[in-house]
Amino acid sequence: MSVPSIIEQKIDRTKLSEKIERMGRGKMEVEVTMGSGLLESATSKRQISKHDDSKSLFSRALRVAPGGVHSPVRAFKSVGGQPLFFKSAQGAELVSVEGQRYIDFCQSFGPLLLGHRDPEVTEVVRETLDLAWTFGACEPYSLELAEWIVDRVPHVEKLRFVSSGTEAVMSALRVARAATGRSRVVKFDGCYHGHVDSLLMKAGSGLADGQAATDSAGVSPQLANETLIAPLDDLDRVADILKAHASSIAAVIIEPLPANYGLLIQRREFLQGLAALCRELGILLIFDEVISGFRVARGGMAEVLGIRPDLVTYGKVIGGGFPVGAYGGRADLMDWVAPSGPVYQAGTLSANPVGMRAGLATLQKAERLQIWSALEERTAKWVDSLNSELHSRGWHMDRFASIFWLRGYSEQPVRRLSQLPSGHAEAFRTVFHKVLDRGVYLAPSGFEVGFVGWAHTPEILDEAARILRDSVKSP
Repeated sequence: MSVPSIIEQKIDRTKLSEKIERMGRGKMEVEVTMGSGLLESATSKRQISKHDDSKSLFSRALRVAPGGVHSPVRAFKSVGGQPLFFKSAQGAELVSVEGQRYIDFCQSFGPLLLGHRDPEVTEVVRETLDLAWTFGACEPYSLELAEWIVDRVPHVEKLRFVSSGTEAVMSALRVARAATGRSRVVKFDGCYHGHVDSLLMKAGSGLADGQAATDSAGVSPQLANETLIAPLDDLDRVADILKAHASSIAAVIIEPLPANYGLLIQRREFLQGLAALCRELGILLIFDEVISGFRVARGGMAEVLGIRPDLVTYGKVIGGGFPVGAYGGRADLMDWVAPSGPVYQAGTLSANPVGMRAGLATLQKAERLQIWSALEERTAKWVDSLNSELHSRGWHMDRFASIFWLRGYSEQPVRRLSQLPSGHAEAFRTVFHKVLDRGVYLAPSGFEVGFVGWAHTPEILDEAARILRDSVKSP
């Protein structure tokens, strides 16, 4: 089967539907406090054979929720079988309702930079619960987090907290359209920006001219006219699209580290060239850093690349494990937002105190212990060691900072959808269940990435590496 056919069948139909949901070593071990016996008799505890309780719960869930889940990827449709149900989590581990322990590399799809229920963050959360759950009024906690970010991230001059990455992207696009007086937005094939109607688009019949088609039922076809699709890693074609439609384009939005269709690491030259094009043509540049923000570095990919986007969107890590998102950027653009300006956006639970304080506690700890650089080093060592053996078995791990992606081996890097290895989804399905049966939980889709967190000690990573090595074979 051809690569385009595989992409259409495995990504357009399955992956996007899933996405509509969608320093010391000793000091660290003390701080994680994962409970006694975490690694005791690890092998016996991780030999999983039955999931009877999960099966029963999933049968009940099917009666009351679409597909039995509240975000599509959780349903295991990409990997087959029935989803596991978990009752608790601590540090680097999940505990299923059957009482089985799993090393967790899904990490709730990215928010848990420190791991599950970090002791310091837990203490702050408990303290906050005794103070207030939500105000619906002004409070000091969001101010403290906002000041921390603005003081440390140069391209964020002002920001607004929301409750999800999707909400952040939706709001940033509204600001861009209002500020420019233009309606069109350019997105990239292979980037995901939440379930915003105008961004649930795939390439139409002619990717070269940027035409788009809707990729979800319930999205008006008319919205396709407001979204142009550009290819990743092809600056010449991007330039052609932008120049042909510059007068109608409000913004270009991109994941500077695309991490929703695998890990499609972009060349620095491509991203810098894109930023230069936007400046030349007077088009706003929006970095979607919902995944990469405060994960790859304190200032996200914008810091790593030395690029100053006009607007940026955040989620995941910024809330320390609670539902928090944000959008921010240039002060003159953010001043379009009500009540300062005419762009309306509001939220009942925006800037809830629990999420604000958990997010700040997470970021303060990461800064104090220099966790970003330490995780980069730890993850690089782990991935490099694994790759030395995985390659001979037909597999490869891509990595950027503490994010990784397991895929079939190829001589060339994978930077766009057309380069995805043939048969990847089927091969991953087999490996997923093998590592699951041995006690490692990866995200249940071959197109999702994995995350290494502060709670993944070298000992835990060594155990996971052994399980991965024993589980893979040539696709």
